[in-house]
Amino acid sequence: MSTSEPASKRRFEGKVAVVTGAGRGIGEGYARALAAEGAAVVVAELDPENGGRVASEIEAAGGSAVFVLTDVSSVDSTLALATSAREAFGGVDLLVNNAAIYGGMKLDSLLTVDWDYYQKFMAVNMNGAVLCARSIVPLMVERGGGAIVNQSSTAAYMGAGYYGIAKMALHAVTHSLAMELGGRGIRCNAIAPGPTDTEATRETVGQFIDLILATMPIKRMGTVDDMVAACLFLLSDDASFITGHILSVDGGQVLRP
Repeated sequence: MSTSEPASKRRFEGKVAVVTGAGRGIGEGYARALAAEGAAVVVAELDPENGGRVASEIEAAGGSAVFVLTDVSSVDSTLALATSAREAFGGVDLLVNNAAIYGGMKLDSLLTVDWDYYQKFMAVNMNGAVLCARSIVPLMVERGGGAIVNQSSTAAYMGAGYYGIAKMALHAVTHSLAMELGGRGIRCNAIAPGPTDTEATRETVGQFIDLILATMPIKRMGTVDDMVAACLFLLSDDASFITGHILSVDGGQVLRP
């Protein structure tokens, strides 16, 4: 969607969105799509080169964005993120917890993975969403409510080691935040992507893709656009009666009641 479309067609006109891990891949897609639909976007990213690039390109396309260097595993960094969002745009309405250690992650056993690596992995992939919610939710409350989308994975259902554990825990975080925040006008949902055609997926599980696709009803990889469509729906007023939901966007990879 072009940033030049009429405001009447832009679902997030006047809204402010924070997207973590927005420097590439699906997170970049979320940030660009939210800006195209009228939101001012805080690009929260640990990689300054890519984070700065995404924010600059959104601005060059006629959108509004700012890059904030962010480590989602750090209390101080996530508090600074909230401060920067307030200073740049006056508050926050939408939060997408997308940041994760994934591309190039170690594929190791729970029994043998280096313990320091495991702790850092969980600090980012599980606790990062909690820390960002803790810092951003007060800004949402000031503006009368908002919406959160957490980025999960179908790995949560597959016994996929510490990656799967972190994503299953994120489902519990989603449910808990939905219960805690609903009365304050804030919804919280999650997206569980299946195999998606990104650089990170090719780095991490590229050698297994053909085997995975052979088992799926829709025998293709997902695209960034597939995930963007789901995320924008869950953040929008079209999903105003949906909270605590885990939406699998996975070509039928996981069939659950």
